[in-house]
Amino acid sequence: MTSSLHTWPAWRAAEALARRDINSADLVRACLDRVSERELEVQAFAHLAADAALAQAKALDAGPLRGPLHGLPLGVKDLLDTGDMPTAYGSSIYAGHQPRADAAAVAHCRDSGAVVLGKTVTTELANMSPGVTRNPHRLDHTPGGSSSGSAAAVADCMLPLALGTQTAGSLIRPAAYCGVVGYKPSHQTVSRAGIKSLSDSLDTVGGFGRTVRDVALLGSVLTANASLNDAALWRAFEGAAPRLAWCQTPDWALAEEATQSAWAQAQHLLKDLGTLLTLPEGLTGLVPLQKAIQAFETAQSLRPEQRLAEHQLSQPLRDLLADGSRISGEQHGLNLRQVADCRRQAAGLFNDLDVLIAPSTLGEAPHGLQTTGDPLFCRGWTVLGLPCIHLPFAKGPHGLPVGLQVVGAYGQDARLLAAAHWLHQRLLAES
Repeated sequence: MTSSLHTWPAWRAAEALARRDINSADLVRACLDRVSERELEVQAFAHLAADAALAQAKALDAGPLRGPLHGLPLGVKDLLDTGDMPTAYGSSIYAGHQPRADAAAVAHCRDSGAVVLGKTVTTELANMSPGVTRNPHRLDHTPGGSSSGSAAAVADCMLPLALGTQTAGSLIRPAAYCGVVGYKPSHQTVSRAGIKSLSDSLDTVGGFGRTVRDVALLGSVLTANASLNDAALWRAFEGAAPRLAWCQTPDWALAEEATQSAWAQAQHLLKDLGTLLTLPEGLTGLVPLQKAIQAFETAQSLRPEQRLAEHQLSQPLRDLLADGSRISGEQHGLNLRQVADCRRQAAGLFNDLDVLIAPSTLGEAPHGLQTTGDPLFCRGWTVLGLPCIHLPFAKGPHGLPVGLQVVGAYGQDARLLAAAHWLHQRLLAES
C-alpha cells in the first residue's frame, strides 16, 4: 500500500493520517520516489527539500495532530517566500535569494501540519515567459502558467497538493492543461503577505489537488474558514441539483474544438440542467479592462526590477511593462471605478443561481514550450474577483485533458465548492 500512497487524493490521505492509519514519512517517501522517477522529464521543481521534508514528516508522526493538513506533502509556487528554501520568483535577478520568513499562506499551511516538499517552478516573475516545466501528459506541450510546476507536480502524482496564484489565469489554465482541479478563492480572502506582488487588484492565492475535496481542504486553511471543508458540503445537493447557468462568455467564437466538445459533453452528461446565460452589456468588456489593470499595476510593482536589471528581463515582460507605463494613474483610477461597478452588477447574476459553468481555456495545452497558452477565458472572472474551480473530465482530439470551470458568487466559496463537487462527481461518473 505504501508504494501507491502518492496516488491518493489529499482528502483521503488526510483522513488516514488523522486516524494514524498511515504515517507521513511513508507518504513523503512515496512522493519523493515519484519525483525521482519523473522529475528529470517533467521538471516541476525549482528546489527540492527531500531531507528536511522527511525529517519533518517523522517529527509529525511522533507528535500530536497539528491540523487539517497534518503530514500532507505540499508544493509551494516559487513566487511565495519560504524562510528555509530559496525563492527566485522565476527570475535570474533573484537567483539564490533566501527570504527570512515564510509567506503568510505558507506559514498557515505549515501551522496546519503540511510538509513542504519543495518550491515549484513559476514563469518569469509570474508573467507569460515560460519556465522549464513540461506537461506530464505530453512532454512537448506546455503545462500552462504561471503556476506551471505546481499543476504539473500534482497531475503527475508527485504531490497531493500545491499552492499557486492567479492574476489572469494562472491557476485555472495550468489546472486545465494538466488535468487537475484548480481553485481560485474569492479575491482578498487569502493573505498575500510574503508573495511577489504583480497586481493588488487581481492577485489571488489558491491551489491544486486532484479532487474538489482536496482543494476545499487546502482552501479551508488558506482562508482560515473551516466551513470550506465541512463534511456537510459534500451532501449539500443530495436533495436537489445546484441552480446553474451556462455562460459561454463574449469570446466563445475563439473556443477550439476541444473546449466546444467538452461543453457539449457536459451539457449532455448533466441532462441539459440549467439555462444559457448571456452576460449583460455592462460585463462584456471585462477582458480589456483586466489587461489594462494588470499592465498598469505590474509596471508599478516591477519597477524596482526594471531599474535594477532590465537587461535580465525577457522582451515580452519588458513590452508589458512598457504598455503599463503608458497608462496614466488617472486612467487606472477610472478603470478601478469601472471594475467596482462591474462587480456590483456581477453580484446580480447569482440572485437565482448557485454557480455558472464557463470555459476554462481555448482548448488543449498548446504544442511547444515557448508559450504558456492564452488566459482569455479566465481574465473576466479574475477581474470580478469571483471564486472559480476548474473541473477536468474529458480528453481533447490530441488526447490531452480538457474540462470547464465553475464560477461562484463573491464570498460564496462554500457554495461553489459544494456545487463543483456535485457536478464533478456526475461528470466523471458518466464520462
